[in-house]
Order: sequence, then C-alpha cells, then structure tokens
Amino acid sequence: MDRFDDVEAFLAIVERGNLSAAARHLGRSLQAVSRSLATLERSVGVELVRRTTHKAQPTEAGHDFYRRVKPAFLEIVEARIEAGNRSAEPSGLLKVGAPELFGHRYLVPILARFMEMYPRLEIELNLSNRFVDLAEEGLDLAIRIGELPDSDLKARRLGIMRRVVFGAPSYFEKRGRPSHPRDLAEHHCVFRNTDRDAGAWQFQEGGKPLTVKVGGRLHLDNAAASHAAIAIGLGIGRVPLWQIQDLVDSGTVEVILEEFEQPAVPVHIVWPAARLPLAKTRLFIDFLAANLHIERRERDCIVA
Repeated sequence: MDRFDDVEAFLAIVERGNLSAAARHLGRSLQAVSRSLATLERSVGVELVRRTTHKAQPTEAGHDFYRRVKPAFLEIVEARIEAGNRSAEPSGLLKVGAPELFGHRYLVPILARFMEMYPRLEIELNLSNRFVDLAEEGLDLAIRIGELPDSDLKARRLGIMRRVVFGAPSYFEKRGRPSHPRDLAEHHCVFRNTDRDAGAWQFQEGGKPLTVKVGGRLHLDNAAASHAAIAIGLGIGRVPLWQIQDLVDSGTVEVILEEFEQPAVPVHIVWPAARLPLAKTRLFIDFLAANLHIERRERDCIVA
C-alpha cells in the first residue's frame, strides 16, 4: 500500500466518521483501511484519529493535518487525471459569470475563439452586474471588476481598468473644457441614478481623495443610452474606460481630467477555493489571461 493510499484512507475516515464507512466508500476492506491509518500515524509520529467502537474522530493534530493535506491530495488527484487524459480533448459544460457590458465587449469574442479551439466544450455565459455567489449560481468561474472583498474564492489578476471623465468635442466647443474637477459644477453631467457615485464623482488630487458634486438635466437608467447621449454632445460623463474605448478610438468622445483620475481598479477572474479547477477551467483561465487586452499596470500619473 503506497503513501498516497494511506493519506486517502485518512481523509475518508475523517470525512465519513468511522473506518467502516471509509472502507465502503473506498471499496477496500476494513483491515486495509485500518492498516493504512496505522502506517500513516507511524510515519508522521503522532496519533491522527482517536478510534472508538462506532466512531473515529480526528485529534487536534489530525484536524491540522487534514486541513493541510486535503488541498495537496486533491491537487495530486487532479494531476493524475490530467496526465492520464493529456491526449483527450477538453469537453463538458463550463459556466462563466461576468458583468453585462464587459461580457458583451470582451468575453464573447474570446469565448468564440476558445470554443473554436475546443469543439467538444459547451459554455454557459451568465451576465449580471451583481456580485453573484458562485456556488449558488453553479458557476465554475467569474470576472470581478474592482477590489475583491475577503472571501474563500481563489483569484488571478488579469489587469486594471481606469474610470474616466469624457465628453464630445461638440459639447466642449459650446460649453468649454473643464481643467479641474471642480469646474464640473458649471457643466451638464450625465449619469445614471443607479450609479454608486451618482451626483458625487470621485477624483484624486495630490494623492488625496477629492469628491465633486455634479448635476445635469438628463438622467438615464441605461449605460448604452448614457454613452450615446454624451456622444452627441448632451453633457459630460464618467465611466470605466473600457465601456467607451471604441468611442475614444474613433474620436467621437475625448477623455479629460486624466491627471485627477483615481487609481485604476483591478480585474480578476475568480473561482471557488473549495475545489480544484478542472483542466478545462484552467485552460480557459490561461486563455483569457493571454487574450484579454486591457491595461496591465497603472500609469505613473494616477498611482496613489
């Protein structure tokens, strides 16, 4: 019996509550499972499980050992499966979550190329601007824009995104171009009432936060409509740059007040830490990181 099987027996005993249940789960004899546990305890030099007639409970050392060994054991299991199936084409369903506009603009083209590479894969894309619970939604992974709250999710940073102030050249010709955030008080600003900073835009000056109250005659509940209104000269807006990058590239709108921008926010891909990502999930994470064309680091002028 190799050491891998001994660890497997220990994990099953802790999770199943007794040696008999662990033996049935593993398809091994009770004697074999008992020998594995005894061998492992001799190897580590400490009692890991306290046995009674009907129950097996981990000792304090056993609890600590289980917590450290379980992730490593799962990694080995996954590595064995992946090595054995290296020539097999990834298949099955991959469920991905992302913010709505980000998904339309960035993820769909990347998903199309990924699915073309792996025709046996099926992908379900769930778009929502809420920070959805991956377990409740049954997602394998999700895109998060902004600082990550403390959670039990694993994450890989993909890049950063700026939040910019912008307007159409036609508007600036009529109303002038603000040179400082406080100048916005004299301008028509377009924002959604549902925005977290609606009416109070955040900036940075000299490394310190600056809040400026803004107002305007046009309030919309849709981002695309807001962008269209600003593009035809109805006011000034403030949004993540990626949402209007095509308008900036075409010269339809211009970014202003760049030296007063807050530090850019990070973009991560996250997945549950409780289980190892399958090979198809890791493939997509690597593919997304290689093909997602966003800024990788903050510009010197906006770093706090």
